[in-house]
Amino acid sequence: MRKRREKVRARASSPEPLSPRAAIEPIDLSKLKTYPLARRHSKVRLADFAVPWRKGQSLDRFLKALPDILAVKTLRAVAHAIARAHRHGRPVIVGMGAHLTKVGLNPILVDLMERGIVTTVAMNGAVIIHDFELALRGHTSEDVEAEIDSGRFGMAEETGRMLNEAIVRGAKEGQGIGEAIGRYINRYQGQFPHLRVSLLATGARLGIPVTVHVALGTDIIHMHPTADGAAIGAGSLLDFRKLAAVVAGMEGGVYLNLGSAVILPEVFLKTVTLGRNLGHSLTDITTVNMDFLPHYRPVTNVVKRPTQKGGHGYSLIGHHEIMVPLLAAAVIEELGG
Repeated sequence: MRKRREKVRARASSPEPLSPRAAIEPIDLSKLKTYPLARRHSKVRLADFAVPWRKGQSLDRFLKALPDILAVKTLRAVAHAIARAHRHGRPVIVGMGAHLTKVGLNPILVDLMERGIVTTVAMNGAVIIHDFELALRGHTSEDVEAEIDSGRFGMAEETGRMLNEAIVRGAKEGQGIGEAIGRYINRYQGQFPHLRVSLLATGARLGIPVTVHVALGTDIIHMHPTADGAAIGAGSLLDFRKLAAVVAGMEGGVYLNLGSAVILPEVFLKTVTLGRNLGHSLTDITTVNMDFLPHYRPVTNVVKRPTQKGGHGYSLIGHHEIMVPLLAAAVIEELGG
C-alpha cells in the first residue's frame, strides 16, 4: 500500500509531456484580389502639399502655401466661417479665459472689434483683473508662488477697490459687469493711460457687448472688503441674459471658445438651450474651440452638443499666442484687408 501511494505521488510531481500541436500552415495569398492604385481614393495628394517659403513673400502667400491637410483645413474652414458671418452681418462671438490676455493678445482682439469682425466678447471673471491692470499700469499677472506664502497674493489695492467700485456702481445703474467696468475705465480715462488695449473699454466705446461670467470666490477681487455679492451676482446674471440674447440671434454666426476650460463652455451651452427653448433657429451655427489641450467641456459643450443636429463644430489645438494671430490674419486676408 505504501509503495502504491509513493507511485501516485511520483506521477503527480511529474506532469505528462504536452502533446505536440498541429502544424499551422501560412495563409495562402495566391488568390488575393488587388486593384490598380489609380482607382483607389487617397486622402493625401501632391496638390495639397506645402510650398516652400521664399524671403519677402506676402502673408497671403504664406497662408496659401500651407499644406491643405488636417489642422490647416480646419483653420481655413474657421476663417471662412468668420468671414462669411461678417459679410452677412451675423454675430461673431468670442468667449475667452484670462490666458489670452496674459499672453499678449488683447491688441489682436481689439483690432477685430474695431473692424467689426468680433461683435461680442464674453469673458470669465479673471479676464477683468488683467484687462483692468493693463489699462491702469501697463502690466499684470502677479507671481502667485512668490506671494501665496506671505498672504500678499491678490492684495493689490487699486485692483480690488476700483473694480468692486465699478461693479457696485454698475449694479445700481442697471449695468452688467462688462459694461460697468468698461464705462468706468472710459469715465476716468486720465487714470488709465493704456486704455486702448482694454477689451472692456473698447466694448463700451464701440457699443459692443462685453459680458462677464463670474464664479464667486474664484477671482482676487472677491477677497477684498469692498466686494458686494449682491452686485456681483446681479451684474453677472444680467450679462448672462445679454449673452443669451446675442446667442439666440446667432444663426449663421460663429462662436469661438478661446482658452476657457469650464466657465464659458458651460455658459454657452445654457445660452444655446435658452435660445432654442424660446423658438430661435440655431441650426446653421459654427462653433470653435481653440486651446493647447483638448479639454472635455469645451469639446463637448461647444464643439459637439450645440451642432449635433446642424451646423459645424471645429477644434484647433495649439498655443494661443501663435494660433489666434494666425486665425485673425487669415480672416483679414480673406476679407481683403
